[in-house]
Amino acid sequence: MSETRAQTSIGPNDVLRFVLELFAFFTLCFWGFVAWPLPWNIVVGIGAPAIAIVLWALFRSPRAVFRIDPFGRALVEIIVMASAALAWWDLGQPIVAIVFAVVATASGILSGRKELA
Repeated sequence: MSETRAQTSIGPNDVLRFVLELFAFFTLCFWGFVAWPLPWNIVVGIGAPAIAIVLWALFRSPRAVFRIDPFGRALVEIIVMASAALAWWDLGQPIVAIVFAVVATASGILSGRKELA
């Protein structure tokens, strides 16, 4: 019983993208709990990352439920990452927002070029 599996190589940018994804979800959770007053902080603190996770799982993940074109996947990624950057900006942390946005953009461009090649 020999199985033939396709060799997938995981590069440094793939690891970075995974860390950025987790950081975006954490950011939306943190922003929801810190930036909103009770009882909305519970709703937004749970709801914002949940919506981002569902969007990512449906359209952007490697095992996405719906297969869409690369531009649609890029749009979902831009929405999630921009939301996280704007959350840091709203929290009064513009340096974190800018650094996150620049790193996420650079990683997304590298990944997009790889997808389209």
